[in-house]
Amino acid sequence: MSFDVLGLSAELLRAVGEQGYTQPTPIQSKTIPAILAGKDIMACAQTGTGKTAGFTLPLLQRLGAKPAGKGRRPVRALVLTPTRELAAQVAESVETYGRHMPLSSTVVFGGVKINPQIDRLRRGVDILVATPGRLLDHVGQKTLDLSQIEILVLDEADRMLDMGFIHDIRRVLALLPGNSVRQNLLFSATFSDEIKQLAHRLLNQPELIEVARHNKTADRIRQIVYPVDKSRKRELLSHMIGSQNWQQVLVFTRTKHGANRLAQQLEHDGLVAAAIHGNKSQGARTRALAGFKSGKVKVLVATDIAARGLDIDQLPHVVNYELPNVSEDYIHRIGRTGRAGNEGEAISLVCVDEHKLLRDIERLLKREIPKTVLPGYDPDPSIKAEPIQNGRNNKQGHRTRQHTEGRHRRKPSAKTSGTGRGSGAKPVSKHARHQTGNSHAKPEHRRH
Repeated sequence: MSFDVLGLSAELLRAVGEQGYTQPTPIQSKTIPAILAGKDIMACAQTGTGKTAGFTLPLLQRLGAKPAGKGRRPVRALVLTPTRELAAQVAESVETYGRHMPLSSTVVFGGVKINPQIDRLRRGVDILVATPGRLLDHVGQKTLDLSQIEILVLDEADRMLDMGFIHDIRRVLALLPGNSVRQNLLFSATFSDEIKQLAHRLLNQPELIEVARHNKTADRIRQIVYPVDKSRKRELLSHMIGSQNWQQVLVFTRTKHGANRLAQQLEHDGLVAAAIHGNKSQGARTRALAGFKSGKVKVLVATDIAARGLDIDQLPHVVNYELPNVSEDYIHRIGRTGRAGNEGEAISLVCVDEHKLLRDIERLLKREIPKTVLPGYDPDPSIKAEPIQNGRNNKQGHRTRQHTEGRHRRKPSAKTSGTGRGSGAKPVSKHARHQTGNSHAKPEHRRH
């Protein structure tokens, strides 16, 4: 099948062709016709399969078919994403595919000055990509009117709930036209029962589109576990990068402190490395990512804030230096490789403390991950497993879901089990009960 048969306009087909694409991915071939037909959808596909273009292309066509009237352009389409990096990626796709259309777009997120965003909004835009916190900041300053939204997209909807955005999403929905007069699109790599419940309350007779088994990782990703003592993980990682001449590798840690420390240690080993996490300024995050994409930085060390939204062309290697506390995050981490039909390798360095986390991930995947002990790095069988210590302000064994996008943090109440989103918040899922690494490390409070 080619893009020509999906009903896209000549302008969009030209933009797609300029990017070198000739055939749509399975998720694109199913979602584009449905969205063009005006249907509400909830689409689930493994990460790296082209979901962004799957909603961007038909969104542009539907808006382009009914140009805005004279005067200031009202915002007609809103795309909500959980992180700055994903927002920037979506905004880039909108600009790329809409370059031959008379539509304007912009992106707003926290961590940067708000005044340039205000100036851009005042000039009028058709399509707005935003993170929830900064979006509500603009609403509070009366620099944004959402009353004429025709299309709403929730991208990475499961991550929205996981990061505690449900209350912000409800506030945004209250500012939009009724859901019966707008088109609603939910996209995600995974769909929990909670997401499906939200979708059925939000959407109008939605069409469910799934192109892969629930929680299935990309077939082109080779997954392997290397058992190793915790104290030798960094040594093994440096050895693998050097001996196998890896030129680009994305490494995940649990904490911001751990990411900084590992990047510094790798630098001492002679590897060009950088860290990216929620405590970094947006400028620092942008520079680190740009250096990694260009090849100047060989190793990018990240927390789970980077598990979604990092779209790195042909990234060959992803390493779980520490397994994630939430099993679903494993899928999103390794989904940074093996994208757009390319092959990739996902490596996990697992110490005895993480055996339960590994079992949880394998239970989610419904299969075992192959395990190999590298000669010279055999785990010491006399070392006993120690509990992974709880993070700061998190003694109940629940991951704190906090939102710090230039706004006040909300302290978790007893009723929220540490969700940090006020009373009535969704209970933390069973997958969120494993906690962050050492007791001195700061947990990754989500700054978006």
